[in-house]
This record gives sequence, C-alpha cells and structure tokens, in this order.
Amino acid sequence: MGDTIDRRRRQLLLGGAAGLLTLPALGAKRLLTPRQTAGPFYPDLPLLDRDNDLTRVQGRAGVAEGRIADLSGRVLDASGRPLSGVRVEIWQCDNNGRYRHSRDDRQVPMDENFQGFGHSYSDKQGRYRFRSIRPVPYPGRTPHIHAAVLREGMPPFVTQIYVAGEPRNSEDFLFRRIPTELRPLVLADFRPVTGREAELAAQFDFVLVEGIA
Repeated sequence: MGDTIDRRRRQLLLGGAAGLLTLPALGAKRLLTPRQTAGPFYPDLPLLDRDNDLTRVQGRAGVAEGRIADLSGRVLDASGRPLSGVRVEIWQCDNNGRYRHSRDDRQVPMDENFQGFGHSYSDKQGRYRFRSIRPVPYPGRTPHIHAAVLREGMPPFVTQIYVAGEPRNSEDFLFRRIPTELRPLVLADFRPVTGREAELAAQFDFVLVEGIA
C-alpha cells in the first residue's frame, strides 16, 4: 500500500506542478515562496526509512556523513496564518553528492547511513522539523535541498532550499532564474549551534497561497 502511495505522489510531483517556476505575487501580503522544479532525482529507490531524521536509518547503528543540521520552520499562508497538518517532504544528495535514485549512476560511493528523503507534518502552529546534513554540491549544481509541501485539495508545491552565503549560488542556473529581489525567500542560513546532536541549524518558512489546508 505504501509503495503505491509513493508512486502516485512521485507521478504528481514530477508532473505539471513540480516543473513550474512561478514567481511570488506582490502586494500587501507576504511574498510567496518561489516555486522551482523537483529535478530528476525525486527518490525512486525503496525508502530506507520513513521519518524526519535523514541522518539515521532504522536497523543501522551508523550516522550519516557530513555536517549534521537541523532544519525547521513554519508553513504559512500569504496572510501569515499557520497551516497545520500539512505534509512536508525533503530530499537531497548525500555527503558524497550521490542521490538515492536509479538514474544517479556516477561512480561515487553511496552513504548507506543517509536516508536521502524524509517527511514531516506541520503542527497547529504550522511548525515542521527535519534533521539532515548541510547540503553539498554535485556536478553542475550549488548545494541545495529539494522540498515539497502537499495539502489536501491543492496541487503540490515544490521548491529548492539554498544555503545563504554559498558562493556557488551565483553560478547556479536554477538559482539565477529567480529574480534577484526574491532570492532571499529560498535561502536558509546554516549556523553553528551548541548543546544539540546537530552541528548546524537553519530556519526556512514556506509561504503558500491561501486554500484548503
């Protein structure tokens, strides 16, 4: 049953809505988070685990390679109201630049302790949280995390989260498609933290059109 749902979700994400590069509406309300493409590597291999911690895989004692990072934030509508019970997904390459995808056949080792994909649900305040790694580059792309937000009765929202201050951003073809004044809306600042299992932490809010939550 779970595999069937995953296949349907993958088809929907990689279909019409995921490929759009629409821009936020301007006006008195909050600017909407820019859409971006889902890319070619939305996971198609069997999932290693189904939770919001990408750094550990059920049944394995190891921890993912890379700089462990907490990513959290809120899902809001353009009026600033929290959207609760919304599914948030992220996926990214491992610390070696390898995706868990059948088409990523580059001759680099795959980190078997890295899930590569995770999901969370927003709470009553619209909050979500993941534990992953600071994204790393792979050939042709600046470091980034893919993200999708799925709301009942609404088309999937897909974007990419970039690292604030990353020099490679200025050369990335997808980042450069976003108008300069809107680029801050897809940036997350990965800052050092103490007293946690994670080395870094970043905040990222999704601001979406009003609709059925």
